[in-house]
Amino acid sequence: MTLRLFLSGILVSCCTLTFGAKVDSLDVPSAVMQKNMRAVIVLPNSYQSAGSAKNKTAYPVLYLLHGGSGKFSDWITKTPDKMLLQNLADQYNLIIVNPEGEPLSGYLDSPIEKDNQFETYITKEVIEKIDNTYRTIRDRKGRVITGLSMGGHGALYLSTRHPDLYCAAGSMSGAVDLSVTHWKITPDFAAQIAPRFARILGPVGATPDLYAANSVVNMTDKMKANGLPLIIDCGVDDFLIEPNRELHRRLVYNQTPHDYTEHPGGHTWDYWENSLPYHVLFFHKILKANRVIVP
Repeated sequence: MTLRLFLSGILVSCCTLTFGAKVDSLDVPSAVMQKNMRAVIVLPNSYQSAGSAKNKTAYPVLYLLHGGSGKFSDWITKTPDKMLLQNLADQYNLIIVNPEGEPLSGYLDSPIEKDNQFETYITKEVIEKIDNTYRTIRDRKGRVITGLSMGGHGALYLSTRHPDLYCAAGSMSGAVDLSVTHWKITPDFAAQIAPRFARILGPVGATPDLYAANSVVNMTDKMKANGLPLIIDCGVDDFLIEPNRELHRRLVYNQTPHDYTEHPGGHTWDYWENSLPYHVLFFHKILKANRVIVP
């Protein structure tokens, strides 16, 4: 089944059965990378009716990033509960955006590969496209970001480097240290990943060390200076648990307020399906304090 047919099926189901959130598919081409990209957008059910009012209601936006082996449609197709995002969008009157990050892009601007400029793409091209297409809060106070695995790294990376764009950020099972020597993985898995990282960051051991420079575990002083509310969690059986514990330790050491939790589970969609509602609730409280929630 193609993604377009899948999304159409969800849309028909939502409109004819539950009158719930609408799932949209949007072209978001990249000028900086000179290639066509796509995104999944989830609009709460209230979005349509609010749009008919005299004063058009603007909505806060959650940017939700996929993992290193995934693509933009993952969050709508791979969760065990296929209505997870729709239900969260309706419950909190929130637009959810799932942009393309491609496999193992790191959500960074590679100094080596010009077709891997995802920091610029997400922070400039995607946000601009979303704000120009939908009724959004066009300000950091109505914009939050989180993701899973490589997307968790991406959410913390982008928000740390661009605190003017987001009012809060999170990470689920984040690959917060790009050095795979700190991951609990087999030598075969490490050998598979190495050339993909080398494509965007160069060889391990080179000077300057682009792996360390782009790992969010080494950005805790900047996180403290930014003062963004952070929510971070990881499964106790996850192969990325130790880098997450190290990030937590460093944030505690430099006295950066953050919400850190370890839950039962591993690097699985069952885990992320359970984790995401906690992140959305965390963000909702911040958006409410910012007075941008839609009643």
